[in-house]
Amino acid sequence: MLMDISSEMIHSLLPLFMVTALGASALAVGLVEGLAESTALIVKVFSGSLSDYLGKRKGLAIFGYAMGALTKPLFAIASTTGIVLTARLLDRVGKGIRGAPRDALVADIAPAHLRGAAFGLRQSIDTVGAFLGPLLAVGLMLLWANDFRAVFWVAVIPGLMAVALLWFGVREPQPRQDHKRTNPIHRRNLARLGAPYWRVVGVGAVFTLARFSEAFLVLRAQQAGIPVALVPLVMVAMNLVYAVSAYPFGKLSDRMSHTRLLALGLVVLIAADLVLAANDHWGVLLAGVALWGVHMGMTQGLLATMVADTAPADLRGTAYGFFNLVSGLAMLLASVLAGLLWDRLGASFTFYAGAAFCAVALVGLGWSASTAVPKR
Repeated sequence: MLMDISSEMIHSLLPLFMVTALGASALAVGLVEGLAESTALIVKVFSGSLSDYLGKRKGLAIFGYAMGALTKPLFAIASTTGIVLTARLLDRVGKGIRGAPRDALVADIAPAHLRGAAFGLRQSIDTVGAFLGPLLAVGLMLLWANDFRAVFWVAVIPGLMAVALLWFGVREPQPRQDHKRTNPIHRRNLARLGAPYWRVVGVGAVFTLARFSEAFLVLRAQQAGIPVALVPLVMVAMNLVYAVSAYPFGKLSDRMSHTRLLALGLVVLIAADLVLAANDHWGVLLAGVALWGVHMGMTQGLLATMVADTAPADLRGTAYGFFNLVSGLAMLLASVLAGLLWDRLGASFTFYAGAAFCAVALVGLGWSASTAVPKR
């Protein structure tokens, strides 16, 4: 939660900072966001595998959180898009280092019959930070007359608090006595990640392609004529809905077909894209953003649960790593394509294209239902 407060104070303002203060294009915003997020997801392969090899997760998580906190000052001093890109890449490397070990740690601790609820709760608390961060950004922007850089400096504080809390407040379970150090990405071990797991990887990639970076929600808010200082409220609204819905849908996933819930999530994302494409009035914008948040609440914790359910316990870090590697490449492609469509054809066409891809993904999900991953 604390790291999300820190990160979202910056990320909710960063697209506007790049466009207004640095003169960047929407394509540049999409490229920066796509490279940054895909970098984080790619790095998770190596950190997840390393955590499996060591049989320990906490040390890697601390290092990743510390790296994220210490890169925040780079945003405050950035004078070019290149510096912003460097800061985003370093920040996301930190996220990549901590992400897979953290998710594997949650899976290690949570009882199997409550795993969906555990990931839903984790996603919900994570998202509380994701709406408190933009809310703080709005207050500080109003207080300091749209001083982007001052807000970025303040974001360093909750980041350092997150590192301290993890260091002193979290205890890691002892590794199993029979744990042997073997290469998790050896061909023999990868063969143990069977077809059900790789189907989950494919589904996650399709979902990521269908949902480009939330940076474009911020740019859509700017088109709606919302004052610069208040634009982060769009992310507050999205993450508030996300936080409220993640835990209930996580509990529901423990009792409902995963494939059916994923399909419903795609239907909600189609609705969000169509609403956002239809009009840039602030009321319509908020409705689309709220639907986007419901989609996130329905699907993100569920996909994490499906990885845990289909991967061997001693390879969970590696499993999350490869899942996020494939999703990271999809995120890069989706965000760059969205930025290109935005610059060439406009915002509405970008969201219509997103809806069309969701429809294709929904058809594909239905076609593969007979071989879909079982609930358990």
